[in-house]
Amino acid sequence: MGVTRLKRKDRRNKTTSRLEVQFLKLATNIELGDRSAQKKGNQIDKNNAVLAKAAASN
Repeated sequence: MGVTRLKRKDRRNKTTSRLEVQFLKLATNIELGDRSAQKKGNQIDKNNAVLAKAAASN
């Protein structure tokens, strides 16, 4: 049996579901414990510090 092309709707669903899985993997890998502790110079901490500084100056 030959390979059939997916219809546009199915291609879109395939891509969307793949991206959703990727997003969930990235978002849910933070757990309590030593291995998940953020590093001292973490970019998120730096960003939060800059935002807090900007908000305080306004």
